[in-house]
Amino acid sequence: MQKNRRNLAILFFTMVVVMMGFGMIIPILPFYIIEFGAGGSAMGLLMATYAIMQLIFSPIWGSVSDRIGRKPVLLIGVFGNALAQLLFGFSTELWMLIAARVLAGILSSATLPTAMAYIGDSTSERDRGGGMGIIGASMGVGMVLGPGIAGWMATYSLSAPFFLAAILSLIALVLIVLLLPESLPQEDREGKLSKISGLNLKELWEALFSPIGLLLLMSFLVSFGLTNFESVFGLFANARYGYGPQRVGGLLTFIGLVSAAVQGGLTGPLTKRWGEATVIKFSLLGSAIGFGLMLLAASLVGVFLSTGFFIFSNAMLRPSVSALISRRATLGQGVAMGLNNSFMSLGRSIGPLWAGFVYDMNISYPYWSGSVIMLLGFAISMFRLKDDTSLQPEDIHPQPNK
Repeated sequence: MQKNRRNLAILFFTMVVVMMGFGMIIPILPFYIIEFGAGGSAMGLLMATYAIMQLIFSPIWGSVSDRIGRKPVLLIGVFGNALAQLLFGFSTELWMLIAARVLAGILSSATLPTAMAYIGDSTSERDRGGGMGIIGASMGVGMVLGPGIAGWMATYSLSAPFFLAAILSLIALVLIVLLLPESLPQEDREGKLSKISGLNLKELWEALFSPIGLLLLMSFLVSFGLTNFESVFGLFANARYGYGPQRVGGLLTFIGLVSAAVQGGLTGPLTKRWGEATVIKFSLLGSAIGFGLMLLAASLVGVFLSTGFFIFSNAMLRPSVSALISRRATLGQGVAMGLNNSFMSLGRSIGPLWAGFVYDMNISYPYWSGSVIMLLGFAISMFRLKDDTSLQPEDIHPQPNK
């Protein structure tokens, strides 16, 4: 038991470090872009590059870890994260930033699926939920700490946060090498000739016509709409209000705290009281209104209130959609959650490209388009998304044709 707690602590620290590195990027990257004389399109490309690499390589790393074990793949991911952070810190041209994002997306994407697989290997059915919760908590902690630390350190140097992230990654690497045992015994590994699973676009297309197809579309719209906010937020705040890295980082930390509080404290009770479908509808409407309020904000207090309202509404969307997909899944929980993650990744890949493109036309367009996307999702949900209480059993789990 003591060893298992130690292993979970190492995984927790590792994922905090990886997500801190990702969180540090968001408030700092816009000011690199400005320094290099680029604009919204470059920012969108940099944000999308990481998501695209994750979309492609996360399932591949998961399959690789089934063949060679969890520990080697974790080491690859953490070392890749350290290397990418160093490259960020030394970047003096735009192409170097792009190369760092590609490297980070390819290699650091090995950490999350492998850490979750490690917990699956080493915990009982009874304890597995708690282990997965620790991984989720570590990601939240990293995303809250990262922007704040980056904003504070960037007042001295834009590159300083990335060197800190690289040092922390190397510490995690040493802990894994010295203290973390392999969780997948040799006899339980898949054969060398087994197929490595990757992204399957045909499977994604066919999934849209399954019983959870509407919810998968919702997952895409939620991620697409959200990235219209986060991918250009730093550029928008700098252009409209003159905010620097420290204030942008502080705002993003505030956003992370609101999101964590809502997801951890409100989503569960509200979905139990009203049902996931109702929460999704009101969250989509609230998110659409929140985009408009952010465009109206004229002071720091207004920015905090409007972004807080937007995140308060938006934070309930992803867990509510995921929970409803899980309840209505007919293909198995693992397959359903994998499809859900893929559609969210597609939204995170395409959304920043769109936001950066329209930002260069007008700095308000990403938020206007985000509002339209959320309103579209709200309209679809009002007409097509039914509460489970109003559904017949065959609507959720269709009976096979006789």
